[in-house]
Amino acid sequence: MNKKMNLLMFSCDYDKALAALILANNGRELGLDVTMFFAFWGLLLVRNPEMTSFEDKSFYEDLMGILTPANPEDLPLSKMNLSGIGQNMLKKMMADKEAPKLTDFLQGAREKGVKFYGCQLSIEVMGFKREELLPELEVMDAKDYLKDALESDLQLFI
Repeated sequence: MNKKMNLLMFSCDYDKALAALILANNGRELGLDVTMFFAFWGLLLVRNPEMTSFEDKSFYEDLMGILTPANPEDLPLSKMNLSGIGQNMLKKMMADKEAPKLTDFLQGAREKGVKFYGCQLSIEVMGFKREELLPELEVMDAKDYLKDALESDLQLFI
């Protein structure tokens, strides 16, 4: 019987997203079934940067799309962001150590079969259209997420 890990991604901070994706990739490498549920700010991690849309959106939905990063590499740090200086410093330090970028870990998780779920209410409230999110992201409501989490051996909230 397979073990299962469930990550609820609520944050859009670069370093927290990095940690979540490192855990997801390593979980898959250990043979775990891994699911990630993206709610509210966590959805910024699974936006498709090539598919931003402003059609049929309210003023606030347009503003949300403009004011939030469309690319995961543009997410701010949780601490010491300093208008992007801290994030650039962390990326340089990672490059010096030849560590993969956030988007590399995201692509690895996609390729390894991590299951991505997006919160239906969060998607609606934040004004995202389905095509603005990664194609493998499935939309589910909170009740279905809780059913998935209850079947998991390990649950993490990030």
